[in-house]
Amino acid sequence: MRTVLMVAEKPSLAQSISKILSKGTCTSRKGLNGACSVHEYTGSFQGQSVRFKMTSVCGHVMSLDFIGKYNNWDKVDPAELFSKAPTEKKEANPKLNMVKFLQVEARGCDYVVLWLDCDKEGENICFEVLDAIQPVMNKGSVRERSVYRAKFSSITDTDIWNAMNCLGEPNCNEALSVDARQELDLRIGCAFTRFQTKYFQGKYGNLDSSLISFGPCQTPTLGFCVERHDKIQSFKPETYWIIQAKVFKGKDSPLTLDWNRVRVFDREVGQMFVNLAKTSREAQVESVSKKEKTKQRPQALNTVEMLRVASSALGMGPQHTMQIAERLYTQGYISYPRTETTHYPENFDLKGTLKQQTNNIIWAEEVKALLLTGLNRPRKGTDAGDHPPITPMRAASEGELGSDGWRLYEYITRHFIATVSQDCKYLQTTIEFSIGPEAFSCSGKTLISPGYTALMPWQGIPLEEAMPDCERGDIFTVDEIKLVEKQTSPPDYLTEAELITLMEKHGIGTDASIPVHINNICQRNYVTIENGRKLKPTNLGIVLVHGYHKIDSELVLPTIRSAVEKQLNLIAQGKANYQQVLQHTLDIFKRKFHFFVDSITSMDELMEVSFSPIAASGKPLSRCGKCHRFMKYIQAKPSRLHCSHCDETYSLPQNGAIKLYKELRCPLDEFELVLWTSGARGKSYPLCPYCFSNPPFRDMKKGMGCNECTHPSCQHSLNSLGIGQCVECDGGVLVLDPTSGPKWRMACNKCNVVVHFFEHAHRVQVAQETCDACDASLVAVDFNKTRTPLPASETQHTGCVFCDPVFQDLVELKHATMRHFMHRGGGARRGGRGRGRGRRGNPKKPKDKMAALAAYFV
Repeated sequence: MRTVLMVAEKPSLAQSISKILSKGTCTSRKGLNGACSVHEYTGSFQGQSVRFKMTSVCGHVMSLDFIGKYNNWDKVDPAELFSKAPTEKKEANPKLNMVKFLQVEARGCDYVVLWLDCDKEGENICFEVLDAIQPVMNKGSVRERSVYRAKFSSITDTDIWNAMNCLGEPNCNEALSVDARQELDLRIGCAFTRFQTKYFQGKYGNLDSSLISFGPCQTPTLGFCVERHDKIQSFKPETYWIIQAKVFKGKDSPLTLDWNRVRVFDREVGQMFVNLAKTSREAQVESVSKKEKTKQRPQALNTVEMLRVASSALGMGPQHTMQIAERLYTQGYISYPRTETTHYPENFDLKGTLKQQTNNIIWAEEVKALLLTGLNRPRKGTDAGDHPPITPMRAASEGELGSDGWRLYEYITRHFIATVSQDCKYLQTTIEFSIGPEAFSCSGKTLISPGYTALMPWQGIPLEEAMPDCERGDIFTVDEIKLVEKQTSPPDYLTEAELITLMEKHGIGTDASIPVHINNICQRNYVTIENGRKLKPTNLGIVLVHGYHKIDSELVLPTIRSAVEKQLNLIAQGKANYQQVLQHTLDIFKRKFHFFVDSITSMDELMEVSFSPIAASGKPLSRCGKCHRFMKYIQAKPSRLHCSHCDETYSLPQNGAIKLYKELRCPLDEFELVLWTSGARGKSYPLCPYCFSNPPFRDMKKGMGCNECTHPSCQHSLNSLGIGQCVECDGGVLVLDPTSGPKWRMACNKCNVVVHFFEHAHRVQVAQETCDACDASLVAVDFNKTRTPLPASETQHTGCVFCDPVFQDLVELKHATMRHFMHRGGGARRGGRGRGRGRRGNPKKPKDKMAALAAYFV
């Protein structure tokens, strides 16, 4: 029997699709990477009986990066990144072992059906999967087709079966357009980012951003925010005057009239018009017009409109909105949430989709009325040729979806019902008055039929006081008439919704990437989100944009990126050559980069005004090993130490607190040690500022603290304080934290495992001897005689943390609270403490104790 491998984009999608296609008869098992399951069943494919295996990836299998030596910021000229630096595809998440997992499952398979998301990124992932599995699949005859692509827009029985019965092929051109975008963003972004980060962080101490990044889409996005800020700052309020008139008839409430001249900017002219109007104490009705008007129902919902409304009306950021929308999609509640289309295809089952909403008490009445009277054909929108508009695919309740999930689903559903509802109709009444020679008017709206606004009441016609019954020639009494002084007001900061509109209009980013670019400028401390989700640029964001404008405005204006996006779309359509577009664009930006480097002083002049020199920043903390003067600790991101005498800056681990470590010095370079800690419930370890940036031993990497240092005799090193291999991760070593007493603990120098032990012990020391059973170093513990937990009131005991029965109840495994998972990648790849490894090799992981320790997880 032949085997068909089917691959979806996410584990939840694989489960849903396999359940539909197998009609609930599939068996499931975990894959070797632990993250993806495999669902198996038998069925029919291309007219033959086959065994189906359905599994998934977790987004992109591969990511693009420079080869290793070009990732060293200190040794590589950023200009080389445009052409000389070779790139390679690396596993996007090495811990998932996705390539190996796919190859294991694909071995011996005859066909593959790709159920990746149906957009350009999905097509790109198709070819990543194929690159991994095709070498191990069975080779059929030359003419036999083995690769199939499923096209679908929702996780419903009908859509999934239609996709299975109409299989196509993956689109190579769309995949290539994504490859081109990835390489352009990598080369351009890294070159500019590395140069300006090193240049400015070496000069200024209070930039408060760990990365001064540039992005071909990110920077124009920031440019829109700063452009609005500049308009606010340069705005000069102007005084103007209006005539305010109130009239009444009989016992009716007074009517406030609008002056037909609107306003004047000269007070004396305004006073002249008031004097003219005051010559009459009566207002005469010149005309009364009544006109029935229509407020059109909305077009079908696409991604950009969903993001706009979620930000402005629901108070949800674009990235958070997309995460929720993707979850609703994978659970089958809505159709695919990434689409530019606002037009339903002719064969779309509007009635069937609407019927599913008849039992929800919130809109059941409107839905039943529509089904009874007939659906109104949705307005004609734009067909972008990708996916149908975002539509609810099945009924749901708030209990099923959670708070934010329900709010987004409710909006999507209301919007859908509104698209097939009637337009809102209202009567607009306008009365024209004359007071002396001056003309005034007032108008009001009266609702005739709410139409779609019954579902979207926030767009409804507001209730207003009824307009008085009158006709031409009627006379009203003037209640008051006066000149009112006002001032023009500046525009407000851009809201997320307005920024999304600008990005769409100028072709910056795609419906999928717009939320990412907005999130980036927030995370990089270029803008802050104020009340009403307004985006206010920070000092750093403003200076960067002004600096780009001084050097080369095209770096920050949307024009050049918009042109690049059009070229990328031509690649996707097969109308442009991938290599030519890539080379042409890189040539342009390479020239821009060289001009930027030559002109950097123009931006630096702006930086000098806004930020403090690094020598004037920070507070004295620890002594330099070269000049023995105090170095200053600069707390602003990225936190670092600076010696103003030597004019040297030393990196530190991020996302934690730094303090002096007992005034102890590194035996290698005489620098005073500092202690990094992530908090009371986190990890801490000492480090030498010089060794942290300049690894002293061949097996050490940049960014290692004393808990990974292989110095053979230093009392702070891994060799002196390492106890045994981590009980969870591979390669990590549990190291005693000598500062943790009286609540003693050891922490893994690679992952966030923390083992608490021997609380209230007077002293804990790592012994020279090792355990015969697991090769871990023994620990000598000295308890206070009044609080000892040892049997027979003993105060001292030496044994193995993992194997000694006396210590068994005194050990508790936890996970450190980390602001980020780790402050850097990598770590020491060794077992034990390194001391005497040639003699006894790597210690064994204490597997027998893992279950016992796991019982103490919190």
